[in-house]
Amino acid sequence: MLILSAIQVEDMLNESDVSVNTLTESFTSIVEHMQCINEHLLALDPCKVREDALACCAETTGKIQASIIAFQFYDRMQQCLQHVTLNLKGLSELVEDPDRLYNPTEWRQFQHEIRSRYTMESEKLMFDAIVHGKSVKEALAIKSAHQEDQSDNIELF
Repeated sequence: MLILSAIQVEDMLNESDVSVNTLTESFTSIVEHMQCINEHLLALDPCKVREDALACCAETTGKIQASIIAFQFYDRMQQCLQHVTLNLKGLSELVEDPDRLYNPTEWRQFQHEIRSRYTMESEKLMFDAIVHGKSVKEALAIKSAHQEDQSDNIELF
């Protein structure tokens, strides 16, 4: 059942990649066209219509930039779901082997593998909290507190 869950998540990620790739290509094309329109407008003599059109181009470019930032969330979510998939597969392999299932060293190694996949400090803090017996609610609060402390900084993943 764990493998089935992992495969379902993995399949949805693969299917969503096609849509996101289409959107990315579309946004790239739109940006190129907006730049071209902007250049054509700048070549015209100054007038109210030209200025209004340039302002519209600038506003549209801003909205495109906001959309690109939203895609970064998708990338982050996809990375997280890939980790979940790997974790489910690893857990399935561990519990199906009785020699590994009851071996504390195997569990520690598995935990180490999970933690090593995390690229953001907030994820590592949340993982550590769970490993040290905190509740899910407490672990999420620790993660949120760290993210709030880092709100002025960009946390790369």
